[in-house]
Amino acid sequence: MLAMAAPIAVLWPAAAQQPQAPSHSSPAPAVSPPSAPVEFKVGIADPANTVLPLYMARAIGADAAQGLALAIINMEGGSRGAEQLQAGRIDVMDVGLSSVVKVNQSGGNLRLIASLSNVIRFTIFSARGVNSAADLKGGTVGISTVGSESDSTATLALQKLGLSRNDVIIKEYGSSARRLAALKSGEIKAAPLGEPAASRARQAGLNVLVDLAPMRIPWLFAGIAVRHDDIAARRDLLTRFLKANIEGNYAALNDEARAKQVLKKDLKITGAKSIDIAYRDFVDQAVQNLEPSLQGAEKILKLFPSASQSVGDYVDMSLLDALKDQKFFSAMEEKYGQRGQKP
Repeated sequence: MLAMAAPIAVLWPAAAQQPQAPSHSSPAPAVSPPSAPVEFKVGIADPANTVLPLYMARAIGADAAQGLALAIINMEGGSRGAEQLQAGRIDVMDVGLSSVVKVNQSGGNLRLIASLSNVIRFTIFSARGVNSAADLKGGTVGISTVGSESDSTATLALQKLGLSRNDVIIKEYGSSARRLAALKSGEIKAAPLGEPAASRARQAGLNVLVDLAPMRIPWLFAGIAVRHDDIAARRDLLTRFLKANIEGNYAALNDEARAKQVLKKDLKITGAKSIDIAYRDFVDQAVQNLEPSLQGAEKILKLFPSASQSVGDYVDMSLLDALKDQKFFSAMEEKYGQRGQKP
């Protein structure tokens, strides 16, 4: 396993807001919160709009309604966070399938139990003066961490440019903010960025080398990873977390005003235009019931020919299947309405 430096953890304190009175725009969870919520540590790869449901769940009190207090920690890279999950330092990790495959290849045993995005959401930006594959050749491509979705999609983008990983230098740069800064300074020649960093890159006049986002390539881009043993050992706790996350997703999809407030407050996105772009991108690609795309999983596994090609070795749908059987999705649709993508 690749040795990683200890992540810089940025903790946002669990929300203290009480559930609001029911309203059309922002209904509150029906279950009353317990007196002593359990702290539940959720790692995120980057403060991107894909994790809006987590912050929304906290904002509307959906976590407290399930007896949880979400502590959201920025792990500054998917693979790094997946390793910390395997080590038991966090409860779940928002991460793509590539990172799960990498950890499992190194002796870990993780599973994705839900998906926050089933398509690639990266645009490959280049530094000023880098306008073609020829300009990029021999230069440095910044990714978050080795084995992450930024790493895997960089490989895909290079292929679309007629290049391979041998034609460039792949280097870890952590967060999208660091990759963007390195692009602006010319320290690196290219990097994959998602919203809101992609909008900032466009505002800075950086060149779009390959735009993967509008291609809607099936990909298990961002999911909820857990330790495999926890699916049985902590099933009730994980189920309650999924309920809170799914409700946060429904609320974000159907309460635009509240969701934009959360994007501004928790994800630190400034400017009405940038907030609107981030929200529209979220709505366009969010998965309504967090159901993973098996096609997207299979596509990623092809990049790892030495790994098991069985999706079941990386994805476990049993918790979502149980919620579906319990009519939880139907209850959410009745409460919030229907919006978002289905696998």
